[in-house]
Amino acid sequence: MKRVLLKLSGEALAGEKKTGFDESTVKSVAGQVKKVIEGGCEVAIVIGGGNFWRGRSSEAIDRTKADQIGMLATVMNCIYVSEIFRSAGIPTEIMTPFSVGAFTELFSKDRATEAMKEGKVVFLAGGTGHPYFSTDTATVLRAIEIEAEMILLAKSVDGVYDSDPKTNPEARKYSEISIKDIVSGGLGVVDGTAAILAMENKMPMLVFGLNEKDSIVNAANGIINGTRVTV
Repeated sequence: MKRVLLKLSGEALAGEKKTGFDESTVKSVAGQVKKVIEGGCEVAIVIGGGNFWRGRSSEAIDRTKADQIGMLATVMNCIYVSEIFRSAGIPTEIMTPFSVGAFTELFSKDRATEAMKEGKVVFLAGGTGHPYFSTDTATVLRAIEIEAEMILLAKSVDGVYDSDPKTNPEARKYSEISIKDIVSGGLGVVDGTAAILAMENKMPMLVFGLNEKDSIVNAANGIINGTRVTV
């Protein structure tokens, strides 16, 4: 593949701690992405904010404000991960759909694609910039905008299952499944808005476990031990 959008789960980046960052995990991600870029593939990254904030779990806060906190959590994640990437010798840019002072620059498709062609990893933080839209939706939206060939979904779970493998030891993993079947089966890989956007714009995905050895490198080369999501 020549251009991909990598979605990283905030929880997966937290490792065993379940919150904040696990630096060894982030360094491993940086090392893998460096190999992907050196192989000629352009990379943009969206990171969830679940290692800091899950607004939908709080009933005491207005939904709009809760979502705004979540957007800022993704900005913090991208600033941190971007710096780890830079320490590994990978040039980066962080873009947001709203102004964050001197921390980021405003998202522009033209600037994002130009930066990737320059060999930079572009971090797309801040979600869509609007409440009521998840980072799933932002992931699909940005992948379509930057004309990525595929979305790589790196999660704490190693694929799509017919039920929650954490609670059901008999859960069956799919090697391939359509987005339509994910929605109709209520499998929760991405939310409904993101799924419909992906279906309408024919944006395929690969779902895999972040913690597997060389999982990002393998996924970028079409080798996957997880689930291929078709459109």
